[in-house]
Amino acid sequence: MKFDMGTQTLQSLSRQSQGSSTDLGTLIQQLVSAAEPLEGRFNGQGKAAFDAFKARSDEIAHALNSALSAILGGQTGMEQAFGAGDQESTDNATQAMGSANFDAARFTAR
Repeated sequence: MKFDMGTQTLQSLSRQSQGSSTDLGTLIQQLVSAAEPLEGRFNGQGKAAFDAFKARSDEIAHALNSALSAILGGQTGMEQAFGAGDQESTDNATQAMGSANFDAARFTAR
């Protein structure tokens, strides 16, 4: 099995995730803003349900932002690990080539 990933793949993924995080936060704010005109129009259980909705919206927004932040942190860590692994692989290959005796591998008669 071969695993081949371009050098910009994780950076692109991080940018897309960051954009999604911003979009999601904006959508949740829009949802809460759209519900604001309804505030004060309910009494009793309706008011309690509306207040619970509004309180949960803030909680959900915070939880989603925290989760996306953790995902972005993981993507950053993966990018650093893949970059370090790529550099280590290059260094190992360069070191191995430096110590190889290429003259001994010639099959031509002298």
